[in-house]
Amino acid sequence: MPAFHLDLTACHQHLVRVRLSHTPTRPSLGFTLPGWTPGSYLIRDYVRQLEGLTVVQAGQSLEPRRLTPSRWQLELPTLEPLEISYTLLAADLTVRTCHLNGDHGFLALAAVLLELDGERWSPHALQLNLPPDWQAFVPLPPPDRAGSEGWVAATFDQLVDTPIEVGPHRSHPFQVAGVPHRWVTWGADLAGVDPLESDPLWLTDLEQVCLACCRLMGVERPAAPHYLFVLHLTDSGYGGLEHDLSTVLQFGRRALARPAGRRKLLQLAAHEYLHQWNVRRLRPAELTPYRYDQAVVVPTLWFAEGITSYVDQLLPHSAGCCTEAEVLEDLGADLSRYLLSPGRQVQSLRASSEEAWVKLYQPDAHSPNSQISYYLKGAVLALVLDLHLRRAGSGLPRVLRELWASHGAVGRGYREADLIEAFARQAPDLAERLPRWLDSCEDPPLQACLADVGLRLQPKLGRSQHLGCRLEAGADGVTLARVAREGPAVRAGLAVGDEWIALNGVRLRGVDDCMELFQPEAPLTAHQLLFCRDGLVRSTTLLPEPPSVESWRLEIVPETAVATAPQRRRWLTLEAP
Repeated sequence: MPAFHLDLTACHQHLVRVRLSHTPTRPSLGFTLPGWTPGSYLIRDYVRQLEGLTVVQAGQSLEPRRLTPSRWQLELPTLEPLEISYTLLAADLTVRTCHLNGDHGFLALAAVLLELDGERWSPHALQLNLPPDWQAFVPLPPPDRAGSEGWVAATFDQLVDTPIEVGPHRSHPFQVAGVPHRWVTWGADLAGVDPLESDPLWLTDLEQVCLACCRLMGVERPAAPHYLFVLHLTDSGYGGLEHDLSTVLQFGRRALARPAGRRKLLQLAAHEYLHQWNVRRLRPAELTPYRYDQAVVVPTLWFAEGITSYVDQLLPHSAGCCTEAEVLEDLGADLSRYLLSPGRQVQSLRASSEEAWVKLYQPDAHSPNSQISYYLKGAVLALVLDLHLRRAGSGLPRVLRELWASHGAVGRGYREADLIEAFARQAPDLAERLPRWLDSCEDPPLQACLADVGLRLQPKLGRSQHLGCRLEAGADGVTLARVAREGPAVRAGLAVGDEWIALNGVRLRGVDDCMELFQPEAPLTAHQLLFCRDGLVRSTTLLPEPPSVESWRLEIVPETAVATAPQRRRWLTLEAP
């Protein structure tokens, strides 16, 4: 079988030395380094970090022919065993790349492992060479034989789906419905303090959230036979990536220290944990199997990520780890973000899913005007679908359970037509409504659905006049970070990157200097703006508008609070009708 040996002892150089041993069965051998990792839909060209590839067979160096930047072809003189060696730079700390230093190592193996032609469905061996006193946290079954070193994955896919965390960390075991789980944290502060280790209820609450995921899916036990949580505590990061038997999370220390930080981390853990069903096993047909060398259009990412993003806020509440007021605050914040996103009027939810590879993961200053996240709008649609189904005596949990039984549990990939049919079985009018909500840029009926559970969205006006732009402090003053397609700034001919120098002849040194002139009660008069673009000083006239909606808040309607309380409780606890 192909056998990978990864040497991580050059940690201070951020270098991973890879040796692949293999006995070929054919005289021609092709091999490829994946271009992306499942769960993160962007071609990342991991080959950028690869250097010094060599091939040796029977003491003789062979020269592979490069067919593409990440694919090679070898013509072999014999079928004797060979070794492919190369080095990778591991200096990018995300959940989908590799990072190695004197404190720890993390490997997303799609960025590390060469796929040999004809060996994808064969077992693959893995061995690690680590610095002294380090240990490895690998979500693969332990070796079968006593004294065996390393691990064996059933296929190349299983090995690629195995994130590796190494370092002098401690593992914290717990169980979920009798299934063994582990929690590992890297990134304690300089004093060695891990805030979660000093939280005696953390693993207890996490277990309850995991059990809430099982209840949502209508199963007694997790889908995985064992599970590993890895948390990277960083200064200000946020994110996660799901795997069959594990997840890797990234969260900010400062965010964790805030009052809502612990709840937000539980939501992130719930999101990735639920993915062991929705996404990993209940998977879009377009990702069955994965194509590691190219982007694949997946129209149903709104379901894979949007549904999960919606319920991840409800799962801690269903587990008894937060209050109704807290979950309504979190839902309201997401609904506010959605309603303040101009791109929702330009890009449909289906288009957002299909264009993930080229838009969502590569944002720029103009992205908010032209696109909407399938995470965010998908979550809004999931909320509407859940409440709409509850009118019909059903609910989102029932749809998830039926799809799990018909597709996920049997490894059958779903297509969008399967999803629409599943929703329409619970509420027949969704056969027509759901495709329209996916195809159009109209807002789904949020207010009407929220009214069913005694809620409404209340707008809050901004604390300054409306300029149609966002300012930020630059190196020398004030810079335009974002400009809306409609509004005073664009009518004044302003653009992203413009440096504001003076207003009405007065030098600007900070954002606060600007805001003092645009107080809500100030007259809506024209202002003379001096600005710099591309090294040239220009002037224009800026005419502000009255304050616009700055945010939306989700609140309980007092007049119907008592009457709607039972429906609201069942909805917020994800109780299946």
